[in-house]
Amino acid sequence: MTFDESIVIKSDPAALFRLSQDYDRRLEWDPFLRAASLLGEAHQADVGVRALCVARSGWAMETEYVSFSPPRTTAVKMTRGPWFLDRFAGSWHFDQVEPGHTRVSFCYNLQARPKWLAWLVEPILARAFARDTRQRLQGLKDAVELQGILTETAAGA
Repeated sequence: MTFDESIVIKSDPAALFRLSQDYDRRLEWDPFLRAASLLGEAHQADVGVRALCVARSGWAMETEYVSFSPPRTTAVKMTRGPWFLDRFAGSWHFDQVEPGHTRVSFCYNLQARPKWLAWLVEPILARAFARDTRQRLQGLKDAVELQGILTETAAGA
């Protein structure tokens, strides 16, 4: 099952891409997570880098970057996750819609387990993931537009 959510944020694609993929800053804007880190010796996201994200619910998912093309797109696939997911992959897209405004989109593809029950479970999971994704996008928008998180970053640089 595939679904996507998007939002327009007053910022440029490069700044939003950097912020969204900065695991040291992820919890500053992402209301879904209680922990986020890169694994191994990695200090920044890139193809082949693994990440661990733990939701506020306690469910954890380890992913691996399969694409990393700043400032436009990046994608991950699940390498380990909650028992109810057989497969999961997601991508982020950052498209300038007009100067100073970027459409940020998440596209997710998931397959539930057990497979024989997927017809029932996947629509429920898709609704839950879509709701959480909308909240995450709104969290990014609020952090940038209302809290000035990118302005603070530029001032501190």
